[in-house]
Amino acid sequence: MATTPFEAVVREHGPHVLHVCAAIVGGSEAEDAWSETFLAALRAWPDLPDDLDPRAWLTVVARRKCLDQLRARARRAAPSERLPEIALPPVEPRDEGVWRHVAELPTKQRQVVTYRYLGGLAFAQIASLTGGTEAAARRAASDGLRSLRAKEIR
Repeated sequence: MATTPFEAVVREHGPHVLHVCAAIVGGSEAEDAWSETFLAALRAWPDLPDDLDPRAWLTVVARRKCLDQLRARARRAAPSERLPEIALPPVEPRDEGVWRHVAELPTKQRQVVTYRYLGGLAFAQIASLTGGTEAAARRAASDGLRSLRAKEIR
């Protein structure tokens, strides 16, 4: 992978990684997860094989960094009488309705739909990320899409 300049990879895949991070951890921590993803990627960049799919690999790295943030968030106690508002990164108007409904899906369906249709991952990769089988990932995607189609998304 050292033949492709790292800066070009950040330019090409940066927005995709930010969307993945926002889908997993939310807008307030998405930029931190994005930065952590590309710091880890920069360290590993010279040693990566030339035939690696950078988009899929960065999606996996981003997922792991987001999970690290979610674990850290779960360990922090933050009692409050009023919940803070969470600002999400700007979303293209045509996607707003769809992703709002995706956020309402059950966890497994939301993860599979996000990894498949936002991350562009194969079902085998999704199965290894979510801890299930390829068939279960396909089923979760099918069920999620059926739920989304049942809603009148405009």
